[in-house]
Amino acid sequence: MGDKALHQKDLKLLLAKWGASGSSGELTSYIASHSSLPGPRGNLELAAAWSEIVEAQAKQGNDSLWALATSLASLSASEAPQNDPREMVAFCGVVGIGAFGAASGEHSQAALALLRCHARDPRWRMREGVAMALQHMLPRDVDAVLLELRAWVEGGDLLEMRAVAAALAEPCVLDLPGIPQAALGVHQSILAAVEACDARRTEPFRVLRKGLGYTLSVIVSRAPESGFHLLERLASSRDADIRWIVKQNLSKRRLAGPHTARVKAIKAVLLQTETEA
Repeated sequence: MGDKALHQKDLKLLLAKWGASGSSGELTSYIASHSSLPGPRGNLELAAAWSEIVEAQAKQGNDSLWALATSLASLSASEAPQNDPREMVAFCGVVGIGAFGAASGEHSQAALALLRCHARDPRWRMREGVAMALQHMLPRDVDAVLLELRAWVEGGDLLEMRAVAAALAEPCVLDLPGIPQAALGVHQSILAAVEACDARRTEPFRVLRKGLGYTLSVIVSRAPESGFHLLERLASSRDADIRWIVKQNLSKRRLAGPHTARVKAIKAVLLQTETEA
């Protein structure tokens, strides 16, 4: 039995105890003790096991898990600091919100509203949890979730934009019909917001910029014709941050390997632009 299967077995027993007693103490202690934190990588097998259980039980109509997931996710940065074992409890809460939203249509809008709030969390793992939750929800109702994510971008919050970019830059999401072009359009809107942004010295801008340094290449690899046209246009930008984003994406093997000539041509445009700047 693999790690995820073992966690699923344990978590089901602990959820049964929680259902009988109303106390989540044993459950949260288990998640924290198996979190792999502090450390560079949290226990994603544990989070995946939890997510699958929540989705399965939500499909069976166990609405009480919604309150549990939202309660776990509400643990603040002071209660569950970054890299503390308790952060995995909050992380699982966020992932559970996405699993519940994917399984239960009546909770999808509430799930998206909560995830939007958690996208602004100061802890990077929590923000990753939001991206994972969105990736879980997108295949279940792609049109509705995409509509909501476009609203996040239009709202202008940089960390929300970063969550959207990360959520769309995932192979399983990009396998959905029409998503590569839609994701490219959303990235264009985010990049336009970067160009218009005056708050360049802030942490949210740094986080968004860093994320865009890889997400665009994932999208372009799935929509190369329109994607490389966009990269070429961006390479001529007078904005140094936009050019940095282009340069970072061109260095990724997913583009540099299969599209050597195109990458070389855009690098030449970048060099010329930087010479003239």
